[in-house]
Amino acid sequence: MVLQGFHHVTLLSRVSVLDNGSLRISNITKLDAGLYTCVARNQFGVASSAGTLVVKEPTIITSKATQLDVTVGEMPASLGGQQLTARVVELSPWVEYEFRVLATNSIGTGEPSKPSQKIKTQDTLPRTTPARVSGGGGSRSELVITWEPVPEELQCGPGFGYVVAFRPLGGQSWMQAAVTSPDASRYIFKNESIPPFSPFHVKVGVYNNKGEGPFGPVTTIYSAEEEPSRAPSRVRAKSLSASEVEVSWKPLPWSTSRTRIMGYELRYWSTKDRPDTASVMRTVGNRTSAVIRGLDPSSTYYIKLKTYNSAGVGPDSAVVNVTTKRPPPSQSPLKVMWNATDSKLILKWDHVKALENESEVMGYKVMYKQSRQSRPSVVETNSTFLELSLPVDEDYIIQIKPVSEGGEGSSSKQITIPRIAVAHAIGFAPERKALPMLVTLSLYCTVRTFL
Repeated sequence: MVLQGFHHVTLLSRVSVLDNGSLRISNITKLDAGLYTCVARNQFGVASSAGTLVVKEPTIITSKATQLDVTVGEMPASLGGQQLTARVVELSPWVEYEFRVLATNSIGTGEPSKPSQKIKTQDTLPRTTPARVSGGGGSRSELVITWEPVPEELQCGPGFGYVVAFRPLGGQSWMQAAVTSPDASRYIFKNESIPPFSPFHVKVGVYNNKGEGPFGPVTTIYSAEEEPSRAPSRVRAKSLSASEVEVSWKPLPWSTSRTRIMGYELRYWSTKDRPDTASVMRTVGNRTSAVIRGLDPSSTYYIKLKTYNSAGVGPDSAVVNVTTKRPPPSQSPLKVMWNATDSKLILKWDHVKALENESEVMGYKVMYKQSRQSRPSVVETNSTFLELSLPVDEDYIIQIKPVSEGGEGSSSKQITIPRIAVAHAIGFAPERKALPMLVTLSLYCTVRTFL
């Protein structure tokens, strides 16, 4: 195939013939318009066909902005000045936009035009009120009001701000204050005449240079409360283990006309520490006890309590002291043996003897699970002998650890007890009971990390 009609050499590098015989010109311009002839030759003769290529000029985009819509115009010169328009509606006021136009025909969609010049819709009265109006807390004689700021695209014009209105619950007239910063998220009204922990009706509105917009819904907010004035009484502490202490106390009235209690604050320190370096633990709600964990064994601790609320903390209670228990045995159970039949598993081990500075052994915890399970079952016993009724058609993993008043001691190594095939369990006949086996740990012990 031979192409004729090329008006300049640079066109050749941008022309290609597709497999279906179509002509493709890339990066086309107005200069590429003209008559194109396609000539086909073979041994029987010559055939040709011609066609005119018209290239339209690039789209010219104009735009006119109003409050909530923009008219976009498209004026191709090749169409003799004809103007095509599209109306874009429901836009946000006082927001800057730019536009592009794409042309579509039966072949497909062309490339988008260059962006129009940036235009901004006209400003108007604001319509969106702040979300999540809340508040409370703060210092004495304060009413703290908070909200979520209105995004810039919803402020509808310059000079945006907030109008905060409030009145005591049951009051008739509203007090108002203007907050001029559009990014503000709180307003604090301070007056010595505000009673502690008193309810107020609050609403927050919006405004800009066009005028005032609407108010949001009314919500109830309490003024700042007073710090608790009384200390907890009847504080007691007892050691639960080598690392845990339980503290209990008599609760104070949960709420009064001037204050409320949000929880209790515990401060504790050991004899080797100073009171001003005490650790702090807080409870939430009207609880009457708490457990302090992570303490050192055989150590004396001093503890005091106080209540707290949003205004601060109350006075200290009397100081109490408690001594944690001795640590649990460091020696793990040894010489663990097992005896398995077709229905029972019998375990036996040597008694663990605590060292002089350790808590005496009170019993043992035996943890067992099938090898495919993730969580073990636990059985407690006071002896060094335990009989379990377990199916023996599964592998079992077992560990044993001593238990003392100081807590749980060191665990034995993991023991894997292999599955024992029983004739009736797998459908064979005649039934034959497996012979009892007594095997020491050295033969059937597999060491792993438990859990």
